[in-house]
Amino acid sequence: MKTVSFMIPTFNERENIGPITKAIIEEVSTNLPDYDYEIVVFENWWTDGTRDVIRSLCAQNPKIKAVLNVTNFGQVNSPFHGICQTTGDCTISIVADFQEPVSLIPTLVHKWEEGHKVVLGVKSSSKENGFIYFLRTCYYKLIRNMSSVKMIEHFSGYGLYDKTFVQLMRELDDPIPFLRGIVAEYGEGFNMIEVEYEQEKRRSGKSSNNFYSLYDAAMLSFTSYTKVGLRLATLIGFVAGIISFIVAIVYLVLKLKYWNTFSAGYAPMTIGIFLLGSLQLFFIGFLGEYVLNINARVIHRPVVVEEERINF
Repeated sequence: MKTVSFMIPTFNERENIGPITKAIIEEVSTNLPDYDYEIVVFENWWTDGTRDVIRSLCAQNPKIKAVLNVTNFGQVNSPFHGICQTTGDCTISIVADFQEPVSLIPTLVHKWEEGHKVVLGVKSSSKENGFIYFLRTCYYKLIRNMSSVKMIEHFSGYGLYDKTFVQLMRELDDPIPFLRGIVAEYGEGFNMIEVEYEQEKRRSGKSSNNFYSLYDAAMLSFTSYTKVGLRLATLIGFVAGIISFIVAIVYLVLKLKYWNTFSAGYAPMTIGIFLLGSLQLFFIGFLGEYVLNINARVIHRPVVVEEERINF
């Protein structure tokens, strides 16, 4: 009997973790009766009592396992590490808030049995805030066009991964693994296929994502899979330099030709200083993002640090 592993990353999901594990078990029992299962709950610290609920679930069902972290390692590192801790023939990553449909699990497994070792859940639409969905669409298209790797639009990590792909993830030894980029880079070699779904609203609770966490993920994708920031700095700096040189020559010619009448004051110099200064500050900041990426890889800290394991 094959085993399907489910990895559920959690952070302050006290109201959702019980219902999502129950829904998964019922879905497997009803529509996948020939498969065994394990559920690995990956807990990213808590402030609402989520850990107490997880302990209770693990005590009631030995097939529910848990990894408890010493602190919150974020939405990038934790799901990646969680998938790597599963032991089934395939692993399905699914969030606890019901935005990713449990009802799609049989479809993912059937596609896997057809020979697709990576089966991705891709959002065709969403019931979340329309403006937020629009911004996500713009981001996906931007990173897709700028990256040397063919990024997958509206893919957030939900999907099925064969144990051979999970083993590849373990062997990468990447201290800041960007799952969406890794799947886009290597998935084609595993007969990858996409399955569309509509993203639901959160069942309860409030999303832990904020501007900083989303910005951090966006910068990780830019600095890990594109050279656009550095190339853009070079090109814009070159163009700005040419424009500044032309303005300087024109100003000098006019000054020499109309020595007694032409006077532009300090305006050209002031505009030039502020323009070039703002460009420098912007691209120094962008360069800093690349330096931070390099720094994290050189230090090579663990992806996460675990405090406790339950039912392993």
